[in-house]
Amino acid sequence: MLKRQIILLFCFLIPTLKNIRLGVFTQFFPPDYAPTGQLIDELTQHLSQQDIQVKIFSGQPGYAFRSSEEAPLREKRNQVFVRRSRTAQLWPQQIRGKAINGLLFFIRAGLHLLRSSRKYDVILLTTAPPFLPFLGYLASLILRKPYICLVYDLYPDIAIELNVVKSDSLLARLWCVINYLVWNNASAVIVLSEAMKKTIARRCPKVREKISVIHSWADPTLIAPIPKNKNWFAWKHQLVDIFTVIYSGNMGRCHDMDTLLDAILRLRDEPIQFVFIGGGAKRPDVMAKVKEFDLLNCLFLPYQEKDVLPYSLTAGNLSLVSVSPGMQDLVAPSKVYSALSSGRPIAAVCPKDSYLNALISDANCGTTFENGDGNGLADFILYLQKDPKTAKAMGDNAHHFLEKHFTPQIISKEYFSVVNQCITENKKQKIRLATYKTLKNINSCISEPVS
Repeated sequence: MLKRQIILLFCFLIPTLKNIRLGVFTQFFPPDYAPTGQLIDELTQHLSQQDIQVKIFSGQPGYAFRSSEEAPLREKRNQVFVRRSRTAQLWPQQIRGKAINGLLFFIRAGLHLLRSSRKYDVILLTTAPPFLPFLGYLASLILRKPYICLVYDLYPDIAIELNVVKSDSLLARLWCVINYLVWNNASAVIVLSEAMKKTIARRCPKVREKISVIHSWADPTLIAPIPKNKNWFAWKHQLVDIFTVIYSGNMGRCHDMDTLLDAILRLRDEPIQFVFIGGGAKRPDVMAKVKEFDLLNCLFLPYQEKDVLPYSLTAGNLSLVSVSPGMQDLVAPSKVYSALSSGRPIAAVCPKDSYLNALISDANCGTTFENGDGNGLADFILYLQKDPKTAKAMGDNAHHFLEKHFTPQIISKEYFSVVNQCITENKKQKIRLATYKTLKNINSCISEPVS
């Protein structure tokens, strides 16, 4: 027994030459249009080029996917292996449907992890669905696997802010306890903004040192400025000769669409076209109000395929981003990074303490407006329409700022650092444990009387 422990200790001390084996668990993944899945796809492709062997477990498309066909259960995307659950997407646009789908995926992911845990050195779990990281906590208890929690959105805070769950309800209190267990036992917690880090650290002070702020990103080689007169998407939708404002992405419960509608109403008689690309819970309401006020300056289009985004995002003269009041510490809209990459100025509607204010100010690529300031937003749109040189300068600043700070190459290195640190710390713990057991047995042998 003592000899075996000494051998194990020696093995721990020898540097390993094999690649890190990373398991990524997320409900949404291409061909689904969900931005979280698209980002995970790009991230894992870059991680696979940095001595990390990546395997992904995801669900079937359903967040934003028009085809009725299922994605393949097994797929290899370059060096990344993808395994998809058989679970179907039931009523994906309804809150109850999303909860059921999330629970079904959680169960399937748990069963898969039990069968395949030896294939992973560390697992990364996203908050898609929101309670998925609890699987990491269970894996750490049962399988002794280190895990990293990637927080896209903070729940139950969002559900409470949207009045879906009461703050004093049993569900909210239980969720907070689960969050504490998940964050406290995680090897690392990754969030998308400094505000999200402060919120988690306030709830769970012990984890402050292991929270990393890593922004989302966009690929400036994929999404790059294209003149409208050379953009087939702009020609197709008759946007070439008119000042166009683009809102591309989810029109969800966390996004302020009312301020945007106020600005649209104020500009109804101006030669300005508003284009909404995507879906979400608020899209039907926005379309209904546009119809109610007989607004002819709005065009609604569905989510676009990834290979169309370089053209749809650059078919406008200005990009819109919005965050609802109360959500500034809970979400970080990924659409702002693709907007930066498109080389167009940005107008962001958000609370005054949102991180978007500092980001857009640092980039010198546009302006932010407080929620409800539809008049200010309308004036800014008119200003850019009449001053194309300023609009061009802001757009150039946006693209250059993204190239400097938020490319896949830059961000994937930050993720690699977190994953590598997680593996290193886990190995140190094993060495300490093996050393303790070995020394204890050596001491026991020395203490035994010689017969």
